[in-house]
Amino acid sequence: MKFSERLYEKLQPIWRKNHAHPFVQGIGDGTLDREKFRFFMIQDYLYLIDYAKLFALGAMKAEDVETMGKFAKLLDSTLNEEMSLHLKYAKKFEIEELEFKQAKPAPTTLAYTHYMLHVGQNGTLADLVAAVLPCMWSYWEIGKELNERPGANEHEFYGEWIQMYSSEEFGELAHWCIDLLDTLTEGKPELELEKLEEIFLNTTRFEYMFWDMSYKQEMWPTDE
Repeated sequence: MKFSERLYEKLQPIWRKNHAHPFVQGIGDGTLDREKFRFFMIQDYLYLIDYAKLFALGAMKAEDVETMGKFAKLLDSTLNEEMSLHLKYAKKFEIEELEFKQAKPAPTTLAYTHYMLHVGQNGTLADLVAAVLPCMWSYWEIGKELNERPGANEHEFYGEWIQMYSSEEFGELAHWCIDLLDTLTEGKPELELEKLEEIFLNTTRFEYMFWDMSYKQEMWPTDE
């Protein structure tokens, strides 16, 4: 069994909770409160800034030119495609560019990105891939699932989001990361696999927390 297959089977219960979260379901049926999505877009923009740095770290840790190039493509895709989607959405949700620049990360955003950067900076390339993969893989799975709902990808506010994350282009990038993790874990001892599994589990948990944070629009409780 490939390591990615092991992860997929073992962590499916958590992934199903992610898919069933009312924030995700609200995107799919178009009922999500626009203010909640507006909050999400700002926090996700901040998240993507640090997420992109992880791909730069991946290029640095890679041991061959081809892998370096793939990470460079992921970096470019994040900075110039995903983040451009946020800027498009900014107009629909009346978010000025200055608001993005002045926004502060919520506690969950801060904890999630700092955890990934800690793993990426201090761990192996396999550690880094295990940390970044749940976001990309789960968004692709969610995008495909929501895209199957009649009319969901044509929704005035959420259709473009569904189109992007269900696209073949996004799926190809996710597949490459999955295949890379499988290659990096071939023949590894069980103790190392368990460590990678824990990293993957932690960022999968953070994915749920990010949806939940956005749904509740949670910032620092001391600022309320």
